[in-house]
Amino acid sequence: MVATIELFAGAGGLGLGARSAGADVRLTVEIDPTACETLRRNAGHGKVIEADVRTLTGARLRASAGVRASEPLLVTGGPPCQPFSKAAYWTDPGDEARFRRAREQGVSIARPDAPPVRPDQRRSLVEEFFRLVVETQADAFIFENVPSITHPRHKVVLQWLLDTAAQEGFQTTFVRASAAWFGVPQKRERVLVLGSRKQAPATPRQTHFEEPRGRQRGLTSVGEALASVSAPFEREEVVEGRWAQHLREIPPGSNYKHHSAWAGHASPTFVTETRFWNFLLKLSPNLPSWTIPANPGPWIGPFHWDSRRLRTAELAVLQGFPATYDFAGSRRDRVRQIGNAVPPPLTCAAVRAVIEAMPTRATRARRKVSRQLDLPPRAAG
Repeated sequence: MVATIELFAGAGGLGLGARSAGADVRLTVEIDPTACETLRRNAGHGKVIEADVRTLTGARLRASAGVRASEPLLVTGGPPCQPFSKAAYWTDPGDEARFRRAREQGVSIARPDAPPVRPDQRRSLVEEFFRLVVETQADAFIFENVPSITHPRHKVVLQWLLDTAAQEGFQTTFVRASAAWFGVPQKRERVLVLGSRKQAPATPRQTHFEEPRGRQRGLTSVGEALASVSAPFEREEVVEGRWAQHLREIPPGSNYKHHSAWAGHASPTFVTETRFWNFLLKLSPNLPSWTIPANPGPWIGPFHWDSRRLRTAELAVLQGFPATYDFAGSRRDRVRQIGNAVPPPLTCAAVRAVIEAMPTRATRARRKVSRQLDLPPRAAG
């Protein structure tokens, strides 16, 4: 059985997926104390270490995980995505925002040059992740992040990871996939880099399709996923305030645009393309969910089609977790953990693909273990 160490674990989505794929999750590392409590409350995450990865060494990780020299080792992790998220550049005033608005309106204009990188210490955590992959002498790794890491502003970090992995003897496969392709009732896109010293892993096998044919399965809808979920009432689910009545009038599957002249509203309140797309966004029970945010504002959806906020157990299921998964902390803490998590069914498919490409016994890298992996200064922020 493949031993697994999970870094930047959050609520444990990668670990759950690894265990479902048949891996032995020995060790889980996370810096947030509330998320660590969540990990300890739920079985299958091995030993939990609350620590900053920058203070750890590969030798310590191997010893804490009890990985023997003959055992193949897989290291997984999704360094914080905030430095690479769309919000990191959508909130910039000027050219980028105008370009996106014009494209949405069908107007063809030249894409602006990438704006300068914002300083953010978390960008260097990609380097720390791969340092620990090398120091643990792992046979394979899985890196996970948001698709916007491929944006012109950030892609130098991704390219550094791919180039350095090749230099260290890994063959890699780049994957851009939606969680909905693997049965998750949410169209949540993620970028994965799958690496193995033996051979390049295959692309994870898709199980659900937009247009199913024959024995293929269609995408899982929100209504289907939540039909059997018995979630207790949460006082925070009640929607009150300025836009509560507007939300109640919006049909399932629509957003604030329902109250615009574009949609033919008799007394329009909003002008299209002047709000974020998830403002007053309401789920349709017949479709997969849109992306569940980690830090939604009071009027940011998706909301339940009954014009309320989603309950914790419902959010967990929409993210691919069991409804019974026990999240620690306040409602805000729970929503943040779920919104930041990687859907376990997606990672299960990725881990299976990597395991198939791994050696049955550990292989020691021929090159000397790197203690310093230099990230270009312009990417380090």
